[in-house]
Amino acid sequence: MLRVKTNVELKNKLSNTLRNWLPILHSSLSDLGEAMAPFVENNPLIEVKSGFEENFESRIPKKIQYGYVQNSQSEAIEALTVRHKSLYEVLEEQIDAPLFPTPLSQLIGRHVIENLDEGGYYEGDTEAFCAEHAVSIEQFEKIRGRFVHVEPVGIGARSVSESFLFQLESSQISDEAYPLAREMITHLDELSRYRKEKAFGEVMKVIASFKNPPAIEYLEDSAQIVPDLMIYTDPEEGIEVKLNDRYYPSIAIDNAYGVDHAFVKEKIKEAKSLVDALEMRKATLYKVGLMIVEYQYDFFTGGAIRPLTLKTLADEFGHNPSTISRAIANKYIACDRGIYAMKDFFTTAIDEDVSNAAIKEYVSELVKNESPKKPLSDMKLLELVQKKFNITMVRRTIAKYRKQLDIPGSSERKQLYLLGGS
Repeated sequence: MLRVKTNVELKNKLSNTLRNWLPILHSSLSDLGEAMAPFVENNPLIEVKSGFEENFESRIPKKIQYGYVQNSQSEAIEALTVRHKSLYEVLEEQIDAPLFPTPLSQLIGRHVIENLDEGGYYEGDTEAFCAEHAVSIEQFEKIRGRFVHVEPVGIGARSVSESFLFQLESSQISDEAYPLAREMITHLDELSRYRKEKAFGEVMKVIASFKNPPAIEYLEDSAQIVPDLMIYTDPEEGIEVKLNDRYYPSIAIDNAYGVDHAFVKEKIKEAKSLVDALEMRKATLYKVGLMIVEYQYDFFTGGAIRPLTLKTLADEFGHNPSTISRAIANKYIACDRGIYAMKDFFTTAIDEDVSNAAIKEYVSELVKNESPKKPLSDMKLLELVQKKFNITMVRRTIAKYRKQLDIPGSSERKQLYLLGGS
């Protein structure tokens, strides 16, 4: 009987801790206090002190203080400061009615924002998501299309062209020029062929006002973040992983109540569950850091990022990939090479051995060595990539990678080569 009672109590404690743990895990380090507020506001026995009240300078580990910021100590401090709202937070606030009124639409909306690249383009595995949640591709795309109404405009698109089409819908353009604008945007590599069109000047002025990438305003502030983990190379101990736990809020539990009352006992129990949840957050992210070092060892010693999927991490933790995706969203790592978003260490795998990062590198190399007289078209790049990696892809994927690499289309490159040689 005692054993049964003990097991029930342990199960309840774990349940309470897990319920607190998920919102605390999903929160950014700078927003931990806000994430904990609902658990604190009705508990008079808890006092929470912000982790951001003390001097920043004293909290930057000397080992990496100059490792990722090359200019000065003041810039090192600035690099660990917090900006007002992250892109993820701004978008998360919009995944609600009226744009996303149903649980399914919100699930798809969150999947999109959790799978944005640094510039704000969607690069998630739609087919895997739809298979997992029994959603058709058409239904998914219809809901993703609602991002045309999401701020910043252009976010959630798959390519520059689609982002511009999103932005076109909220632009100040005449009805006469609108159809031409749509056509020109779908043929960005061949804009010069529309010069004789009557509305060409108006369309070009509108297109020139569009943001590329759509999240460019957030890229400018990307250094103003507080990393959750610090990974640096120690000459004696090798690669070291350290939690940035000095920025965590501290929780004080008032045990001075001399009242043996059910209310007091319950509030102490809730307070301890919150402490446990905070410790679980630390343990989870520390384990993520250890795994990133294990799988991406080459990167931390000067090499490239290797293919690593969220599923690999999820299998290690025994959680769903979507849970892990939210866990690493808006989390950062400071290391000798800079400050990186955790999601940067997870490439979207084409198959078990090939990542989009490897394909981008190969595309870049092909263009670097192409003939100036006959630049490689996207179709030719596609053919060479498929042959090199023995995979099947579509042309638009190559076009997307090329644009993410800031490589112009073949016709524009040809003109640039001619200008360079004249």
